[in-house]
Amino acid sequence: MNTKSSDSQTSLPYLRKSRTGIKGLDEITIGGFPQGRPTLICGSAGCGKTLFSIEFLVHGALEYGEPGVFVAFEEKTEELTVNVASLGFDLAQMQKDKLIKLDHIHIERSEIEETGEYDLNGLFIRLGHAIDSIGAKRVVLDTIESLFSGLNNEAIIRAELRRLFEWLKDRNVTTIITGEKGEGTLTRQGLEEYVSDCVILLDHRVENKISTRLLRIVKYRGSVHGTNEYPFLIDEDGISVLPVTSLTLSHDASSDRISSGIPALNKMLGGEGFFRGSSILVSGTAGTGKTSIAGSFANETCVNGERCIYFAFEESPRQIVRNMRSIGIDLQTHIDNELLMFHASRPTLNGLEMHLLAINKLIGQFKPTTVVVDPITNLITVGSVSEVKSVLIRLIDFLQSQGITVLFTALSLNDNISEQTDESVSSLVDAWLLVRDIEFNGERNRGLYVMKSRGMKHSNQVREFVISDNGLDLVDVFLGPDGVLTGSAREAQQLLEQTGVALRDHAVSRKDREIERKRMVLESKISGLKEEFESLQEELNKTFIEEDLKKEVYEKNRQEISRIRDNGKTTE
Repeated sequence: MNTKSSDSQTSLPYLRKSRTGIKGLDEITIGGFPQGRPTLICGSAGCGKTLFSIEFLVHGALEYGEPGVFVAFEEKTEELTVNVASLGFDLAQMQKDKLIKLDHIHIERSEIEETGEYDLNGLFIRLGHAIDSIGAKRVVLDTIESLFSGLNNEAIIRAELRRLFEWLKDRNVTTIITGEKGEGTLTRQGLEEYVSDCVILLDHRVENKISTRLLRIVKYRGSVHGTNEYPFLIDEDGISVLPVTSLTLSHDASSDRISSGIPALNKMLGGEGFFRGSSILVSGTAGTGKTSIAGSFANETCVNGERCIYFAFEESPRQIVRNMRSIGIDLQTHIDNELLMFHASRPTLNGLEMHLLAINKLIGQFKPTTVVVDPITNLITVGSVSEVKSVLIRLIDFLQSQGITVLFTALSLNDNISEQTDESVSSLVDAWLLVRDIEFNGERNRGLYVMKSRGMKHSNQVREFVISDNGLDLVDVFLGPDGVLTGSAREAQQLLEQTGVALRDHAVSRKDREIERKRMVLESKISGLKEEFESLQEELNKTFIEEDLKKEVYEKNRQEISRIRDNGKTTE
């Protein structure tokens, strides 16, 4: 035990912990197993007790500088080495590097005598030598029932258990002891859980022919810890545990926007699309284009240089890629550029918790900015409505805490516009798009509604949803005499209106020509009148000019006569 200063300057003891390195387990245990103390891992056969123990030792030796000793009472070391090699653990090499010490102790029941002198001194000597040979800080005893298989005296078993645990504590090694589940008790003896400082119960359930592995921390002395059941996955990468996400709803909310991939839909959502990190539901009846909307959304993410994971529960990746190519969207290029990842499986492959864990793990590896789940309706086949809703709530919480935008598709089973989806998640998501069939004039067309979009202005109109070779589009609302028109009825009404416009244009054009002719006639008359006026004016001007000319001639003659007279007088 060590001390840690608090804000009040008082020193309080606190428990040191050894990190396990197992994905998710350290979060649940708030730091790992109690350092220098024994931890009991119990459960039925095949639930993963030995693998948990091996991973604890391997991670400790490779990542935290703490060599470990593994003592097996049932499996031989050679068998154990081969069994875990499929997970990438090279125990033989680690033994050569003195990072791990494997030891097998064979115990025969016939050799054990039930006497008061029964003790574990031989085990202590052998275990102590193994610890000292590599400086071990971690120890695993697998399984403890083998030590007491020949004993029926509960007092002796309890005394020897306490003695074993005290000896391990004195050596200051962090220990895992595995135990088999008993009838009505956590272990076969029913005593180990009482003397252990930490008890973890593993369970392997099969319901509706689907298996699920679960983990629960039964007790943890000196530490707070998660108390729920947590699903865990065993695959080629080892063990992954899925912590239940926080119920405090404390994640950040981004104001950034992300395009839906359909410009007309972006316009209905305030012109910019969805909020980044939000959850979106696209629901509708079969054949309304939900997957096309999801594929367009994934394509837009990748076009912008961001990553997307597409979880498909109904169609294979190649089928989706082929179908999207028919509407002008090439998803294969994004797959080749490692911007798009498909994970396709039938829901019945795993239980709900295992699906959630697989999604969590792939997201952690691929680091996407958007996720598509298509469709969530199929999950009903492996769980009840309440169970599916619980899983989806946890998935939404996890993705929003990571700032990842998620788009779900869901199949609607009726035509009620105010319907809730069968998974009852429409109230949980941030945006809900409903695509419905519109039957009119002997045709089946599609209409899209924005049922809700939290935090933004959005259109309350119904738009015709059109899927063509050039992609997806939303046609503006067209109101005819009988209401909203779609398909050929819309085109016919548009043609009729265009014809009316052409006739009106023709009438206007003819009227304009008549006006032009009248204008020209009027201008001609005005021109004639102008000419007549100018002729009259010229005639009048002619009279005045002649009189002026006569006066001028008369004056010149008079002056000439006067001049002649004057000259005649001078001559005389």
